[in-house]
Amino acid sequence: MSYPSRQHAFDLLNRYTSKPGLIKHAIAVEEVMRYFARQCQGDEEEWGIAGLIHDLDYEMFPDQHCLKAKEILEADGWPKNLIRAVLAHGWRLFTEVKPESEMEKHLYATDELSGFIVACALVRPTKKLSDVDVEFVCKKWRIPSFAAGVKRDVVARGAELLNTSFERLANETLKALQASADKLGL
Repeated sequence: MSYPSRQHAFDLLNRYTSKPGLIKHAIAVEEVMRYFARQCQGDEEEWGIAGLIHDLDYEMFPDQHCLKAKEILEADGWPKNLIRAVLAHGWRLFTEVKPESEMEKHLYATDELSGFIVACALVRPTKKLSDVDVEFVCKKWRIPSFAAGVKRDVVARGAELLNTSFERLANETLKALQASADKLGL
């Protein structure tokens, strides 16, 4: 399938996103999606690009999140499956587009979780992903005040869609982030 290049996606992201933390989050989700594409025999470039652009509109249009991205991506000629993945990652919060493909399910399940795991790294003395293990993630997960903005119900529904446990999803997402630690500066 034909889709825009990673550079085109990154340039588009930067056109609508200026906050370094949001750009770093987009790159983290991109790396997580590439990891899961390899695990699922998906198209690594395609899955990565979906992760990179998933929050394209979040900074400028938070009240129209996912919906404004759809308009932007359609106007830019993006393929329907990537637009649908962006819409599906906002299921039940911003859209009624339920994740169906493996790419959509993984994006939905790991978007919030990747941010949570990065938060786990940032509270470690070294601020390094290498100093985080799945037990630490699970311990912090049970503390509602830790990374309180993370939508734990979304991650739980995502794990259910993937027919896996939270622990396994957290472990695999952590591995993906650790493999990209240098790129993320963590």
